[in-house]
This record gives sequence, C-alpha cells and structure tokens, in this order.
Amino acid sequence: MTSTDTTLYDAIGGEETVKALTARFYDLMDTLPEAARCRALHPKDLTASRDKLTDYLLGWLGGPPVYVEKYGHPMLRRRHFGAAIDAQARDEWLLCFHRALEETVAHPQLRAVILEPVTRLAHHMQNTE
Repeated sequence: MTSTDTTLYDAIGGEETVKALTARFYDLMDTLPEAARCRALHPKDLTASRDKLTDYLLGWLGGPPVYVEKYGHPMLRRRHFGAAIDAQARDEWLLCFHRALEETVAHPQLRAVILEPVTRLAHHMQNTE
C-alpha cells in the first residue's frame, strides 16, 4: 500500500481508534453539563447510538462500510428529523466530538482533516432555530 492509498481510517489506527473515539464522544456527551441539551435528544441508553455512530464512522473514514451494509444509505438529516436539533445542541455535539477527537487521534493534521467535514455535517443536521 502506498501513502496515496492510505485512508483516514488507516491513518488514525483503524477500528480500534474509531471505537475509542465514539466511546469517548458518548462518555463526554453523557457527563458534560455543557452538553445537556444534546444529551437530552438521545435515548437514556446510549448503546444503540454508540454502535450506529461507530458503524457510520468506520465507513466514512474509509474502513469497512458497516453502516451501509446494516442500514442502507445513511440519509443522516432525514434520520435525525425526529429530533429538534438547534444551534445549541449542534454546538454541544461538536464540543463533544472535538474533545473526543483530540483525546483519541494523536496527529493534529489528521484531526483537522476529520473535524472540518464533521463540522459542516453538524451544521447540515441543524433542523430548527
């Protein structure tokens, strides 16, 4: 494999890092007072949410397309329409993701490459003022 063939999935450490990122993200969301609004949009038990985000990120980062194989096309905005995602909830989600990314992905350039489209996606997910 040449460096041009390397995916973000490979560059950050594969499945182990994706699982650590997702676990840390939900741990932060579940415990940070400044993420309370975002947390309230999720079910009490975060297991299914954690599993789905892990599956999504595996494929999105260039690893196995687990989410698509299980659930079909992500259609993320449509799947989240039942939750009133306002700017505060969006920013709280981003806070948790950014902190989890900093704690689980060592290389700052890789974090930046991941965070930029994730931020765009979070803004796209906002569905209420």
